[in-house]
Amino acid sequence: MTDQIHIRDLLLRAIIGINDEERRNRQDVLISLALDVDMRAAGESDDIQDAVNYRSLTKRIIQLVEGSEFYLVEKLAAEIAKICLSDPAVERAFVTVEKPGALRFARSVGVTIERGRGQ
Repeated sequence: MTDQIHIRDLLLRAIIGINDEERRNRQDVLISLALDVDMRAAGESDDIQDAVNYRSLTKRIIQLVEGSEFYLVEKLAAEIAKICLSDPAVERAFVTVEKPGALRFARSVGVTIERGRGQ
C-alpha cells in the first residue's frame, strides 16, 4: 500500500527558458507534487515527528524556484524531485512543472517526471 501527499498548483515566479525575454523576466511556473510516503506511523501517533513536514519541503522548493535560472523545465522538475527525495520518508516523487501561457492557444506547457530512491 502506498500513501501519497499531494501539493497542487504551487504558483511561483522564476527565470526559466531559452529565449532572451525568458532570461530577463520572471515567469509564472505552476508546480504540483505527489509524494509516495508510508503514513501509518503518523496516522497512529498523530505526531509531526512521524510525518513528512510538507511545509518545510515547500519552503525549500520555493527557495529553489525563486532563485533558479534554469533553461529547461525538465531541469527544474528534476531539482524539485531531489529536494522531495531528501526527506528519507519520501519513497517516490511525481513532479509536474508547467509554464502557463508559454504556447499560444494553450493554457500551459509542462512536464511530469517520476523519481525514486537511487534514480
